[in-house]
Amino acid sequence: MSDLMFQIFVKAIVLFTALPFHEFAHAWVANKLGDHTAAINGRLTLNPLAHLDPIGAICMLLTGFGWARAVPINPRNFKNPKKGMALSACAGPLANLLLALVCLILYKIAYYSPLSSSSIGAAFCGVLLLMVHLNIGLGIFNLLPIPPLDGSRLATLFLPSKWYFKIMQYEQVIFLAVFVLLFTGVLSTPLSFLSNLVLRGLDFSTGFLDILCRMIF
Repeated sequence: MSDLMFQIFVKAIVLFTALPFHEFAHAWVANKLGDHTAAINGRLTLNPLAHLDPIGAICMLLTGFGWARAVPINPRNFKNPKKGMALSACAGPLANLLLALVCLILYKIAYYSPLSSSSIGAAFCGVLLLMVHLNIGLGIFNLLPIPPLDGSRLATLFLPSKWYFKIMQYEQVIFLAVFVLLFTGVLSTPLSFLSNLVLRGLDFSTGFLDILCRMIF
């Protein structure tokens, strides 16, 4: 398998795991906070078919950055709309970072085990490592405080409502500008810096596994 095909294969795995888990996390937190809109619309599920967006899926396969259909949330159902929107929005990116942590744990176990000496084992380690990077990238990207990304919902906690809704009027234009910056590589350096920072943090937090696996294997 060529390197390009391998990357597309891993991106497909992420497409059917990371994006549905991301959207499920939005729906689950919103449901817990009192808004059952997503559950009523069949979005409180890990079934990829309930969440995938065709264009977002293609972008994910080609670039490693993609999106699913937005989970419907009605802030009026929250006791505290601003807090409810912020928490439910942040749940998606945090879910991706959680998946990255799980994949990193599995990677370290597989890397130090005798399995890694075989071609299949080496390929498995490569899949896990790329999944770590892709999930971190998705999590960091979605946490950017730019409409309509999830991180922008945090602005509801800090900006006056009139400012926030004024910015949201230009959501589609801002979103288009973000993708132009993304595809032209302007955002590559800051995103890579933040992703590497998170990766180092996850690596440090799982450092005990390096010691434990060396002792076992």
